[in-house]
Amino acid sequence: MLRTLIIAPTYNERDNLADFVASVRVAFPEADLLIVDDASPDGTGLLADDLASADSQIKVRHRSGKLGLGTAYLEAFRWGLAQGYDRFFEMDADHSHDPKYLKDFVRALDGGAHLVIGSRNISGGGVEGWGPLRHFISKGGSLYARAILGLSVRDLTSGYKAFTRHALEAIHLDAVTSNGYSFQVELTYRAALRNLPIVEVPIVFVDRRAGQSKMSSKIFGEAISMVWRLRIDAARGLI
Repeated sequence: MLRTLIIAPTYNERDNLADFVASVRVAFPEADLLIVDDASPDGTGLLADDLASADSQIKVRHRSGKLGLGTAYLEAFRWGLAQGYDRFFEMDADHSHDPKYLKDFVRALDGGAHLVIGSRNISGGGVEGWGPLRHFISKGGSLYARAILGLSVRDLTSGYKAFTRHALEAIHLDAVTSNGYSFQVELTYRAALRNLPIVEVPIVFVDRRAGQSKMSSKIFGEAISMVWRLRIDAARGLI
């Protein structure tokens, strides 16, 4: 049986974590769940430890501070590869990524995809709970990145993803430099450059139930500049 690891980075998600974990465990009981906590001051890490002590399929990694989404995933990917997992999922712990779609991701992987993207921008996909500015940032950012990088993927900024082991090994994790909003763009671009089969499945993204969004002007600014660096590096054969 293929071993699956679902990864959920957290920072101040105590109000969401228990329900999130319960819903994921029901939707995909065969998978292990890794919570990567960035020293949340609200006690998210302590709660994660409590949940893990009651369920051997829940794993926890504690980090020394708020080090960023990208580095959290990279650390988790490396750990999972070393532990022998075959499939890796990215999910937010704030209930914006509904676990009911996990079965659609699995079907796409079983069908030959090496990267599956939960897409808000294809038929059947969408967003609930966002205002006009957030829609503009997300859709505008994805369109901008698609144009610069020459990609057909409709939702480049989605953080609901699944990778095969082969995909993570092929994209050279040690060379990934993005850490914010552009992290998702960089992983997809690297997969596309290696001609890995990429499939988008529709999801409806629901804005977080509790807590505050991690989006900031600094993160968005990084994404704007990073896509040009990626394009130039690809043209120079550095990716």
